[in-house]
Amino acid sequence: MVRGNILIADDDAAIRTVLNQALARAGYSPRATGNAATLWQWISQGQGDLVITDVVMPDENAFDLLPRVKKLRPDLPVIVMSAQNTLMTAITAAERGAYEYLPKPFDLNELVAVVSRALTEPRKQPTKRTSAQESDELPLIGRSPAMQEIYRVLARLTQTDLTVMITGESGTGKELVARALHDYGKRRNGPFVAVNMAAIPRELIESELFGHEKGAFTGAQNRQHGRFEQAEGGTLFLDEIGDMPMEAQTRLLRVLQEGEYTTVGGRTPIKTNVRIIAATNRDLQQQIDQGLFREDLFYRINVVPLRLPPLRERLQDVPDLVRHFLAGAEKQGLPAKNIESAAIELLKRYHWPGNVRELENLVRRLTALYAQDTITADLVDAELASSRSPALDGSADQPFDLEQSVERYLAEHFAQYGSGLPPPGLYQRILRQVEAPLVTAALTATRGNQIRASELLGVNRNTLRKKIRDLEIKVMRSPR
Repeated sequence: MVRGNILIADDDAAIRTVLNQALARAGYSPRATGNAATLWQWISQGQGDLVITDVVMPDENAFDLLPRVKKLRPDLPVIVMSAQNTLMTAITAAERGAYEYLPKPFDLNELVAVVSRALTEPRKQPTKRTSAQESDELPLIGRSPAMQEIYRVLARLTQTDLTVMITGESGTGKELVARALHDYGKRRNGPFVAVNMAAIPRELIESELFGHEKGAFTGAQNRQHGRFEQAEGGTLFLDEIGDMPMEAQTRLLRVLQEGEYTTVGGRTPIKTNVRIIAATNRDLQQQIDQGLFREDLFYRINVVPLRLPPLRERLQDVPDLVRHFLAGAEKQGLPAKNIESAAIELLKRYHWPGNVRELENLVRRLTALYAQDTITADLVDAELASSRSPALDGSADQPFDLEQSVERYLAEHFAQYGSGLPPPGLYQRILRQVEAPLVTAALTATRGNQIRASELLGVNRNTLRKKIRDLEIKVMRSPR
């Protein structure tokens, strides 16, 4: 029994053959063509239960064909394939009415599964994008499988108001993803307001988010509008939400449950219409176990979890990212540069602890500091060598491991007592002797970057600053 008639359009004969064979084995009846004109003729005649088409064909772009297909046969599911694997491809496919977007190369088993779903699920009507969004400026770069999955998820999420929880290491582009969800979503005409929880003193976070009334606390000379009020009708991005104090978490939970809040010092509830997107580089489940984060709030904000991969997990994206950053540097007035393929290969072998942000800074540095028109492998090697963190024992050839360094320090400290026990007062003495070297080690490992050092230690940045001040630690960049 034939499960359905599938129309295939791709100008690559090899792909047509592979799709024909795979779909026939799965019980479908495929029919293939190499151009859009024949495909449109078949569709106009009422043929086919589903369409699989490449975006770029010799006579017409599938994105131009899709609106006509949707108008003539709105219930005909269309699966779009493309080698132009960008976020905009995924979003455009969704907005033009495609059932699914599959980047080339794709897994045949996945395609057959998508075909099966498309023939059984109800159709969704696409939402058009305003002309302001028709832009060649891509918020996210990369063609790796990991990024393709991110694009596909974002394309689905842009037309919803679901709360999204973005996780990932610092420098992976969490705010870029939040902006993409806003700029290409239903709330694009409203404001996008970003708040970094770690950058605001803890005692001011509630006032910052919800506003305060005149006289609500010492120094409150006037009524202040909070970020929720500023983001009304749009998107509020709560970055580093793991740094939010418990009191503010309780207030945020009420907003998510009731759709309203009160200002600090206020009594009248204020209705709010804001989409929440949160982000963190912390393990919130671990913070819940430690009593630092509300479990009920976690489940409220973790409606759609979205993990951004670190750059070391998508090194094949490095060439595209480098070209993007070189072009961006030129637009900002820096000299135009080329880069050797050997230099690209060096960049692809580096582990990128600072992720995409570190790569961007490196490209800007190479563009600005060197007179050569071409960035060579030698220049890249020299810059990467200067970026590597030294180990505590002074060896630059070994990777820095903070836990091993602390274990080594403690072992050496206890060795002085031989087989006997240390004298009383061990905790305070060890704390005094370990805390300063530990903080210093973290700062050394991160070359004085306090944000990264606080992440390495697992403490709040304000706590780290206090430790640096109280322990009189001299902050300096490690030697190059």
